[in-house]
Order: sequence, then C-alpha cells, then structure tokens
Amino acid sequence: MLTHVVVLQFESLDHAEACKTELLGMEGRIDSLRAIEAGVDVLRSERSWDLALITRFDDLAGLKAYAVHPVHLEVLEFIRPRAKGVVTVDFQGSP
Repeated sequence: MLTHVVVLQFESLDHAEACKTELLGMEGRIDSLRAIEAGVDVLRSERSWDLALITRFDDLAGLKAYAVHPVHLEVLEFIRPRAKGVVTVDFQGSP
C-alpha cells in the first residue's frame, strides 16, 4: 500500500473548508484511489498548517494514474489559486 500525504496552507480557513470538500468529492471517481481522508486543522498552533489530505493506492502506478486523472486535475485547478503553501510525503506502508 502506498500512502500519499499532502498538507496545505491557505490565506483563509474558508479556503481550507472549500478545498476539503473538493478533495473528498474525488472518492469513488478514480479507480486507483483506494482510500481518501481530509481534515482541517483544529489546534491552530503556530506550527499548524490548515488542511491535510491522506490518500492510499495499491502501488506507485496507482498514484501516478491518480496524478494525471481528469478528476484530480480538476480539483488541483480549484486548489492551486487558493493555496499559499503545500508539502507532500509519499511512503510505502503495510498492505
């Protein structure tokens, strides 16, 4: 199982909520996407970012298919102008 984690920062928490909705809307629409979870930060500490996305795929090929899928690209078009920062981590986990 391959896990893809994305953490985003926005100028406004309203953007974070809207982007969370867009991200979760991908569920069931991309064949290689096995699981998706997203949440807006509740702690609001100095080191907090605003939104985390966790997605899971069978393998790297599944992640690559997701990356270019039209549904994912549409969501990226929505998020990019609203995000002021993004970091990702991809790791191989247990099946």
